[in-house]
Parts: sequence; structure tokens; C-alpha cells
Amino acid sequence: MNKAEILEQLDRFPYDRGEYWVLTGAAMVLCGIRGQTADIDLGCTAQMADQLEADGCLYRRTSDGKRWFKYGPSLEIFEDWLVGSLVSAEGFQLISPEGLLEMKRELGREKDLKDIELIRQFMKNQQIR
Repeated sequence: MNKAEILEQLDRFPYDRGEYWVLTGAAMVLCGIRGQTADIDLGCTAQMADQLEADGCLYRRTSDGKRWFKYGPSLEIFEDWLVGSLVSAEGFQLISPEGLLEMKRELGREKDLKDIELIRQFMKNQQIR
């Protein structure tokens, strides 16, 4: 999924943009750190999670007791999942590059290690400008 496809899906997502933020791969695409991602991960407030549940969205509980929703074929929504701060891009809130770096370190999967290098390079390039 490229930037245009992500934005198209987010534009169609019927919830208040102030109640959710873009995470992981989709945030990396919207920041310009990489060109594509497989899906869109969002973090959301507890209030939005309550609304998703009330709207009949199926969910599971994560190990910390928070809700994890699958919304359509390519959106996953995690209650109160945020590391660091938020920035704005393309009219949406997303996790900052610093937060992405920390989140990827915490996840620690092989694909996250590759992303860490991309994020570090992006942050280094931003400092040069």
C-alpha cells in the first residue's frame, strides 16, 4: 500500500481524526521514510475503542488488557497504543519519528530492525536540512 492508497483508506474511515493516530508502517510511509506498507495500524483513544465496540467491531484483548480491532481487510486499531508524541501529516495525526524508533525497538522483530535503520537514516537526513 503506497501513500495515496493509505490516504484514500483513511479518508473513508468514518471516525473522528482527533481520536486516532497512524502507527508503524503506514506512519513511515506518510512521513516519507519508506514507500509502501502491507496494512494500516492505528492507535486510538479509549473513547474511540468504546465506540468501535458499540458499533459491533470485533476485537480481542492484548496482553495488557487493551482492545485490538480488525476493521476491514487492512486496518488494525489498537486502544491507547502510543510511544512518544504525535505529529501531523496529510491532515492526520501520526506517531513521531522518535516514537516510531522507540516502538520499533520495543517490538524487536526482524522487520523492525530493518525499519530502525530506515528511521535513523531519515532522522539523520532531517537534521542535515
